[in-house]
Amino acid sequence: MYELIITEKPNAAKMIAAALADSKIIKENNKGVPYYKIIHNKKDIVVGCAVGHLYTVAEKLKSFKYPVFDLQWKKNSDVNKNDFSKKYADTLKKLAKDANSFTVATDYDIEGEVIGLNCVRFVCKQKDAARMKFSTLTKPDIVDSYENKSSTLDWGQAYAGETRHFLDWMYGINLSRALTLAIKNAGMFKILSSGRVQGPALKLVVEKEKEIKAFISEPYWQVQVNGRFSDNKLIEFWHEKEKISTAEEALNIYNKVKSKNGKVLKTQNSEFIQKTPVPFDLTTLQTEAYRFFGINPKQTLDIAQELYTSGFISYPRTSSQKLPNVNFKKLLEQLSKYDVKAMDLLKTSLKPSEGKKTDPAHPAIYPTGIIPKLKDRQFKVYDLIVKRFLACFAEEAKRETLTITVDIENEKFIARGTRTIKQGWHYYYMPYVQLEEQQMPKVKVNEAFFNKETIKHDKFTQPPKRFTPASIIRELEKKNLGTKATRAQIVDSLYERNYIKHESIEATELGIQTVETLEKFAAEILDEKLTRHFENEMEKIRQKKLTEDKVLKEAEKTLIKVLEKFKKNEKSIGKELSKSHKQHLETSSFIGKCPNCEKGNLKIMYSRKSKRKFIACDAYPECKTIMNMPGYNIKVFDKTCEHCKYPIVRVIAGKNTKELCINNHCPSKKHEDKKVQKHIDALENGQIVSKCPKCNKDLVLRKSVYGQFLGCSGFPKCRYTEKIPENEEDKKAIEKKREYIKNNQNKDQSPPSSKSMSSKS
Repeated sequence: MYELIITEKPNAAKMIAAALADSKIIKENNKGVPYYKIIHNKKDIVVGCAVGHLYTVAEKLKSFKYPVFDLQWKKNSDVNKNDFSKKYADTLKKLAKDANSFTVATDYDIEGEVIGLNCVRFVCKQKDAARMKFSTLTKPDIVDSYENKSSTLDWGQAYAGETRHFLDWMYGINLSRALTLAIKNAGMFKILSSGRVQGPALKLVVEKEKEIKAFISEPYWQVQVNGRFSDNKLIEFWHEKEKISTAEEALNIYNKVKSKNGKVLKTQNSEFIQKTPVPFDLTTLQTEAYRFFGINPKQTLDIAQELYTSGFISYPRTSSQKLPNVNFKKLLEQLSKYDVKAMDLLKTSLKPSEGKKTDPAHPAIYPTGIIPKLKDRQFKVYDLIVKRFLACFAEEAKRETLTITVDIENEKFIARGTRTIKQGWHYYYMPYVQLEEQQMPKVKVNEAFFNKETIKHDKFTQPPKRFTPASIIRELEKKNLGTKATRAQIVDSLYERNYIKHESIEATELGIQTVETLEKFAAEILDEKLTRHFENEMEKIRQKKLTEDKVLKEAEKTLIKVLEKFKKNEKSIGKELSKSHKQHLETSSFIGKCPNCEKGNLKIMYSRKSKRKFIACDAYPECKTIMNMPGYNIKVFDKTCEHCKYPIVRVIAGKNTKELCINNHCPSKKHEDKKVQKHIDALENGQIVSKCPKCNKDLVLRKSVYGQFLGCSGFPKCRYTEKIPENEEDKKAIEKKREYIKNNQNKDQSPPSSKSMSSKS
């Protein structure tokens, strides 16, 4: 008999086993799922793992009707036959048979509590379990969490999490079915979706889009003078009226001061403090990662989660801006091996700057002191977290602004320059402090000013800025819509459903029409007050002030009223949605103007015969321009190839994005080495230059977002690939790879990895 500890992910099981083991760890596996046998304080322990959620909410009797409220938890593998979580559930079930006590060590948040709860009651067949609570996967934190574990699950958190899952399913499935059936009954099939948070989130974007479209740009003018004092440094001065309302007034000022010198009227020096930043909560980390690196919020969360499960940072799904009570001196000493600046902070009081936001489960995000070897985006996010943590212990920064006002023909012109006079926290947060430093000259009143250039600017007022993937997350948090863990996924869903597009988020016609239709016939679906109400109700469940059953019954009554109203107007809703969907199909298939005939448009088309998409000119048969799709997931933007004038698209493959010209014969795609290009041309013309070493079928030219490569014509049965050799080193590496495969054809081995031998396909 032993104690079974259940973790949320395989890597967490490994980390917890390593932290608690008093002697050698015995690693075993069942169906490829690892688990660990250890001894801690003379007690036998087995550490097993889930792989996120093993169970999902589903209706008891499957149908496509609405409304439906008869819900239950089902194994993921029962709902989706291709789901890989079954072996994890089976392994935990096997381990639970000989266990006499159970401890949940999933992430300590609402989602982690639900995962643990379902493992305990459905897999282990237990009513309750002990609960470990930790914010880092470091040995001290894990040992302390185990020694001080609670004797029961956090039932408030568990019920709040379960309620959220049921609420989201009830809203999501019923509203999505209602929309999809409405458009289907109007003679068109399109999977449409909405949800408890998705609807209000989309409405925010659409309202912003309408505000931008309704904006009427108005002209204004500015007058600029570039000049110098006694030194040779040119300084920009701007007329005191930042926006001159008429062209006549601007021209009068311009003519009045053109080529005229002036004098200093006054100078004003002001100092201001820049407060020390507070530690990262998830939203702020997502915002900064997008601002500095262009990493979208969902990707930032995924990267931060990887850093956490590797033990490098604390738990990222937090809304707290307060650091835990840890040994900061020891932590900074460890971090000095990563950034030597950390040593300077040891001379201070080590009292961090903190914000107002708190989280009942976890502190702010901070580095654990374990120094990793990272690259690319993981390194960027980790570096940002470390620098922010260091900056929290530093002094405030001080900056100085010098304002100089000059008089030219009784017209006042102003220049301002700001510089840092005390670095403070800037020093530790570099290079993420991006401030303009402008040193202004020391001048005296009545000192001569020499006008070197006068410029009149004709400008127009600009519409409000669109949301970015980061700013929409901040707005959702501000309005208490969704959770820190789900907001990024909600925005992703809006992209996937083609309700929004572009990095500078723009509502599509489909998104706008969906919101307008719902506002007209079922406005409650978009009501952010209702969504916020249920968020508050779930917080009361977590605090054990409300019951799950009461909140779900209230939600059911609300939904029934909404859906009854929806059904009465189903025909009108379907008609309007199908119209907007047709418009969306028309615009979404557009790639660009055809450079060959200059009359038609290049569009994405579908062949029923080959069941494949391709790009062709819609002026066929007059214009017979046709080409293959460069990828299945492409994004169009207003850019043409400088070499052939064909449109350039963004091809998205997983986490990778690449800009490509759609013209396969574009001069830019010709290889610099003529021998290599001759080889590629032969492949393009269908010549077979080599055979597959695995199955002896022909190797043919294939293309992907990563470039061109050779692949077996027997795909998908044979997945052999190799790169097109560009030099002798490549040729030798490929020959070595081929020889290895031939010699190990019947062995269950993989060829030796080599950077020069690998190719992404």
